[in-house]
Amino acid sequence: MRESDPGRASRRVPVGDALCELQAVGGTALSHDSTDRAPSDDAARSDHAPRSRRTVALLAGVAAVALALDILTKILAVAKLRPDEPVKLLGGAVYLSLTRNTGAAFNLGAGYTAVLAVVAVVVIVVIIRFARRLGSVPWAVALGLVLGGAAGNLTDRLFRAPAPFRGGVIDFISLFGPDGRPWPIFNVADSCLVCGVILAVLLELTGRKLDGSRANRSAGDETKRADGAGTPDTDAEPSGTGEVEPADTADEPAAERTAGRRSGDS
Repeated sequence: MRESDPGRASRRVPVGDALCELQAVGGTALSHDSTDRAPSDDAARSDHAPRSRRTVALLAGVAAVALALDILTKILAVAKLRPDEPVKLLGGAVYLSLTRNTGAAFNLGAGYTAVLAVVAVVVIVVIIRFARRLGSVPWAVALGLVLGGAAGNLTDRLFRAPAPFRGGVIDFISLFGPDGRPWPIFNVADSCLVCGVILAVLLELTGRKLDGSRANRSAGDETKRADGAGTPDTDAEPSGTGEVEPADTADEPAAERTAGRRSGDS
């Protein structure tokens, strides 16, 4: 019979100490933070980049369509309409009446054409800067409408008579009357601006952020993480105080008794 080593029990290495030795040799942490959080963070970053590119492309596409439609309709209005001959459509619900507006949308702020042109430039620059944080499709549509509408009216102020930054904006859509009394005369750019601002306000009220997240959900997640931090993790690995196998410890007394008898016989 092979003799049992009486010092085997003293050489047993706890699980926690073995993990520490492996960590020191390998040079990498064997904790949950290094194995679980890093891949998830990398995956979130890799997913945000293509999503951001798609939403920025959507914003640019919406703005380009709005700008092209505004320019095209204004060219047709100048070519086909006369200021003193409005065209009646839909039984009088809509009139096409050609006017030149030196103010803001819906004929507001007449006489401040240069100031309104500068404001339009600022709006365009701010939207372009916000585009780097964009990750929401609804926000891309809203900002694209605002960008296209601002660029459409700015084009008129820069390139139409009487001078750059003082050009009159072409308006030609009048509701319920040919002279703009029931509702101010407007154009496609004005419509895009109003729709984009309304959509942006609704998104803000519902907690939708530019990056695609929701304000209420993020607050709830933070609360859950704070609650989870104070509760012990039952699935966590041993902290280094446990032995390798309880079955092996059960064999230790028998081995020690055998070693004692043999030493007495000798």
